[in-house]
Amino acid sequence: RFGLGRRRRPVVVTADRGRGKSAALGMAAAELLLAGRQQVLVTSPSVDNLQSFFRHAAEVLGDRVESRSESELVLPGGQAIRFLPVPELLAQKPEAEVVMVDEAAGLPASWLREVLLGWPRVAFASTVHGYEGTGRGFAIRFRQVLDREAPHWQSVELNQPVRWAQGDPLERVLFRMFLLGARGPDSSKPKPGAVSVEPWNPAQASEAELAEAFGLLVDAHYRTTPADLRQWLDDPAASSWRAVVQGKTVGVLWGCAEGGLDQDLAAQVAMGQRRLRGHLLAQSLASHGGFAEAAQQRCFRVVRIAVAEPARQLGVGRALVAAAEEFCRSQGLDSLGTSFGGEAGLQSFWQGCGLRLVRIGLTREHSTGEFPVQLLKGVSPAGYDLKQRLRRRFARHWQVLIPRHWADMPPELLAQLAADLPATAEPGPDDWQDLRSFAEGYRGFEVTLPLLREVCSWPGWMAWLAGQEDAGLWCRAVLQGWAWSQLQALGLVTGKREGEMRLRQIVARWLAQVSEL
Repeated sequence: RFGLGRRRRPVVVTADRGRGKSAALGMAAAELLLAGRQQVLVTSPSVDNLQSFFRHAAEVLGDRVESRSESELVLPGGQAIRFLPVPELLAQKPEAEVVMVDEAAGLPASWLREVLLGWPRVAFASTVHGYEGTGRGFAIRFRQVLDREAPHWQSVELNQPVRWAQGDPLERVLFRMFLLGARGPDSSKPKPGAVSVEPWNPAQASEAELAEAFGLLVDAHYRTTPADLRQWLDDPAASSWRAVVQGKTVGVLWGCAEGGLDQDLAAQVAMGQRRLRGHLLAQSLASHGGFAEAAQQRCFRVVRIAVAEPARQLGVGRALVAAAEEFCRSQGLDSLGTSFGGEAGLQSFWQGCGLRLVRIGLTREHSTGEFPVQLLKGVSPAGYDLKQRLRRRFARHWQVLIPRHWADMPPELLAQLAADLPATAEPGPDDWQDLRSFAEGYRGFEVTLPLLREVCSWPGWMAWLAGQEDAGLWCRAVLQGWAWSQLQALGLVTGKREGEMRLRQIVARWLAQVSEL
């Protein structure tokens, strides 16, 4: 009914493992071709996940199939069911009446939103618990996107097992052993001041406490898996804290100590000759940031932090980070850091905790689909000095990297990240004259572009720009190097003339403000 019905009414199918979710999707795709649909596209983290999907679709279509492969079924009239990886799907934007996304919890949220908005009928299916990705985290967080973008979405749950018996005892044992059913605690909004933060060891916690804490991590992240539970329990370098209200866990922070490598080994890491297991942030800042000291110094990296929904916006997350910072001081560590998929809300949170941008990764994370963002706060004098050197160096280099690696980064995030970097240039008299000629006269955009990019490294410019209505246009046209045709295709401008006029107005407003000051 969904595939033949009204547009913009997506369906979300959720089930535990072994409930026939992929089989049901495959049968539905085949029935849609038989009912007259021409193109049904399916995507997933891997085509290997779709063996059951294509097998059951082929069974329904029977001898009507003219050609068949592991990623395609084609009928004589050209009607087809085809698999495309998500990056290709989003890049090519092929015509299709229906798009199906299997194991959606294993895909980045930003990709799911693009698929949702890109086709008239989209079905998402996800395993609720299991190794494919944690579907409950997907369900909780993606529900917000669905409510906002497609309020008429529908939910379907499959409960009856088809691969094993109802109530299978082995399934119950596996769920309990790996906390596949772990849920964050049910709690009301705590009163101000009622939250306490305490050191906490998950390996020594009761099963109920551990389930509550791990449930918070599951709810906060799309792809928390049993492997994360094992690492949390077994890593000797890990330390954790929990926030408690009336005996209930409402927040948890998990971090680990990194670095401390000897000088020779740190130098090899910085030169790209060695890569050690673990030490994610320390090694990244040494090899990509260019400072071997980052691997020699001892850093505490926040691996995960999660706060229950009712306890958010009450300072619980900041209190957990403050506890980790105090731990760094007491243990003589040099810095507190974190690495996460770049997102505006997370960036604001970490900036509010006093951490500052030191690096942006060049490729998107597989787990989030976002560019990794790394922030640091110096705790010791040596750690503070390293943070400042990393920031100054990155601030000198970031503009060269934008069009090559971050050309499609959301402009709001790019402006926010850039505003956190130190200035590396100061305007001279000739620069002011050129800016006035651009803003008030007819100096061309292309000949002024080098200066417009340099302006982004002046003191205060990016922080001011981030609050302007046309900040996105500036980031796309000036920093990310988009052509006017690209900007026009996305509806950001009506054409080159209108786009240049709006950029001139931005500069004019800046000059007026500077003159007032």
